Amino acid sequence: MTVNDDSFTNWKIREEIAESMIPLIGKLHRERDVTVLLHSRSLVNKSVVSILKSHRFARQIDGAELSVTETMPFLEALTALDLGPSQIDLGMLATTHKADDRGLSVAEFTAEAVAGATGANKIERREPRDVVLYGFGRIGRLVARLLIEKAGSGNGLRLRAIVVRGGGAQDIVKRASLLRRDSIHGQFQGTITVDEDTSTIVANGNAIKVIYADDPSSVDYTEYGIRDAILIDNTGKWRDREGLSKHLRPGIEKVVLTAPGKGDVPNIVHGVNHDTIKPDEQILSCASCTTNAIVPPLKAMDDEYGVLRGHVETVHSFTNDQNLLDNYHKSERRGRSAPLNMVITETGAASAVAKALPDLKAKISGSSIRVPVPDVSIAILNLQLARETTREEVHDYLREVSLTSPLKRQIDFITAPDAVSSDFIGSRHASIVDAGALKVDGDNAILYLWYDNEFGYSCQVVRVVQHVSGVEYPTYPATAV
Repeated sequence: MTVNDDSFTNWKIREEIAESMIPLIGKLHRERDVTVLLHSRSLVNKSVVSILKSHRFARQIDGAELSVTETMPFLEALTALDLGPSQIDLGMLATTHKADDRGLSVAEFTAEAVAGATGANKIERREPRDVVLYGFGRIGRLVARLLIEKAGSGNGLRLRAIVVRGGGAQDIVKRASLLRRDSIHGQFQGTITVDEDTSTIVANGNAIKVIYADDPSSVDYTEYGIRDAILIDNTGKWRDREGLSKHLRPGIEKVVLTAPGKGDVPNIVHGVNHDTIKPDEQILSCASCTTNAIVPPLKAMDDEYGVLRGHVETVHSFTNDQNLLDNYHKSERRGRSAPLNMVITETGAASAVAKALPDLKAKISGSSIRVPVPDVSIAILNLQLARETTREEVHDYLREVSLTSPLKRQIDFITAPDAVSSDFIGSRHASIVDAGALKVDGDNAILYLWYDNEFGYSCQVVRVVQHVSGVEYPTYPATAV
């Protein structure tokens, strides 16, 4: 048998094992609210190839590809336990078991490592939390996709309604079509049907009421059976506490804004300051996509090196706020054709840093250029550090942050020398450090941070909503056993 034959046979064996993992992962998720991860990457609703690629990612952490033959026994051991709602990382289980010298079997080690999620220790399954989307544009539709994807057992977040202004004949059909097909992010993963008589979109079994309203004050959500809901405002029309308070109608308990908040509205970047949200806070902001892209790596750099000052230049994809062709616009430059020009504009990301990182003493300035690509942007973060360092040190530090730190869901790291913007469409991280572009000279460091300003940001929004809803479950194993 040739090497090629050996490789192909090995691939087919791993394919078969990955196929057998899918129903086990799905059953744990649906019946017990358990999300199976592999080095922080979810395996729920993933294809065979996606599962195998996730195992290959383990090379970045352990220096060798993790095989499904190694993780499958841990998954089988999990199915035999009385698990409660949690996130369980197969990669961490396999890694810590390999390093453990007590001679425990896979079943014994797994039971010990996830003991906090079993028996008397387990969290009780919570009632589903209603979510309402106010506005159904680019971010609204991507958040909807994520909420539907994560519906799982039905005991987490449940998208109950979207609120839009009436758009005329077949309005709901057209909105459902935009949810079903997206020119950038591809086809919706599942099925969508429309009931025009009841103004309902049914996506993967989730019945979503379409409510038509021109103003928040005209809606009583309890009329639709909605209770204690979190409303996500995707319009950006109201950004201060007074304006956003209009959403606090019957049926709505909290309001989350997908734009930078003004005044005393907290700007939250998940992974950095989400733990500061007060339990009784009813109104909060998820800041901007650019703020979410720069704040996690800025915090990481400040924690290790100290940051004295910095400047961020964002090269940002165009958005619906700009014109396709030259036309009147209230902003001086955004009226010029978005697909034909680079457009200098402003960004509020630098000023928003102070809200997300109040302990950061460095002055951060910022500016932005809109460019003719429809999605994925890059932030160039130029920092003066409190001590001198080397490119190798910063490279290795940021790589480790992306793999093992509490910011690993926010910061990704790529070494591919030929990476370009379209490679990051669909990234679930807030930002991705481009290792090849990193520059360090003494106390000066320049970081190039890619980010999917649509999907990556939407993932951050959903993480904040999960946190304030109490459905962000603990991860096991928490530490090496």
